[in-house]
Amino acid sequence: MRADPRALRFGAAITTLVLASVLVTESFWLLAAQAVVFALGAHRRSPYAMLFKVLVRSDPTETEDARPPRFAQGVGLAFAVVGLVGFATGITSLAFVATAAALLAAFLNAAFGFCLGCETYLLIRRLLPAANMEVSK
Repeated sequence: MRADPRALRFGAAITTLVLASVLVTESFWLLAAQAVVFALGAHRRSPYAMLFKVLVRSDPTETEDARPPRFAQGVGLAFAVVGLVGFATGITSLAFVATAAALLAAFLNAAFGFCLGCETYLLIRRLLPAANMEVSK
């Protein structure tokens, strides 16, 4: 499966705004909504990418492998869940650190096109040859 890099950066920009809002408002529910977006993105149905397709009707001039961005969405989901646990248990420092980490990754992608989760995925693939065998089957 292939992904439009423009849609990925658009999604990262929205994610940046949402996560910054979470830090400002300390909103458990806003972070929960972003966690749902991460979960859907990890399973090929990113609401932000679908919104991009509605707003921008031109076909991409280039595409990229969708597996690294889906992995990155899964990592974002993990950080969001940790943040939710922090908010739910009253450990707001945990919520802030986890949310800020996800925010940093989203900002790097939105502003510079550097997907930290994607790079992590590629590093794991290089370091674990067995993972390469499983994916190629």
